[in-house]
Amino acid sequence: MARGFDARMLQRRETLASDVSLIAAEFLTGFQVVEKLDRPAVTIFGSARTTEGDPTYAAAREVGSCFAEAGFAVVTGGGPGVMEAANRGAKDRGGLSVGFNIELPHEQANGYLDISLTFHHFYARKTMFVKAAEGFVIFPGGFGTLDELFETVTLIQTEKIANFPLVLFDGDYWDEMFAWMRAELLPRGTISEEDLASMSVTSDPDEAVRIVVGAYDARNGGARV
Repeated sequence: MARGFDARMLQRRETLASDVSLIAAEFLTGFQVVEKLDRPAVTIFGSARTTEGDPTYAAAREVGSCFAEAGFAVVTGGGPGVMEAANRGAKDRGGLSVGFNIELPHEQANGYLDISLTFHHFYARKTMFVKAAEGFVIFPGGFGTLDELFETVTLIQTEKIANFPLVLFDGDYWDEMFAWMRAELLPRGTISEEDLASMSVTSDPDEAVRIVVGAYDARNGGARV
């Protein structure tokens, strides 16, 4: 059964005005939190189901640490799994750890957050991921991670946001997806080589950080603002 604020808004119309007011308030609160970030930030996506013993968890923690050392805030969905690992890595190095959580039946905020905000509406939350970010790192994940990946690349493709770095971590995980896109989407003309080129793939934590930080420094003349 569908539940929560999003489900209510889609199923009922007699509360439309109040629902819109709640959505507007949630956007405002999110923008105010993003505005307070005192350093550039990277948004890291990945599965909530990744366990601490998984190599992906260790890699996400290392990436979070490296971004903190580079002076970046680490923004995640604030939940368990890859999100927890990245936030934990940022905390390991004394960095700024941010979580934009979502009200879900089986997903709670992790314990490694300096700034935490819980949303009722997915679309408000997803906007903050983009608003805060100077780049994105996508770890292995399921439907939610794929949704975040393709929404971000669509925003870049349609020039709704700048061509920020979009790094897919773990080449073995993503290789078949890229092979499918090259075999099926490119020949049909539904995407272009430029679209594919907007995504980088690496299995090296240091390289993932270099791509995002290097692009930020190039845009800002090497200055951290």
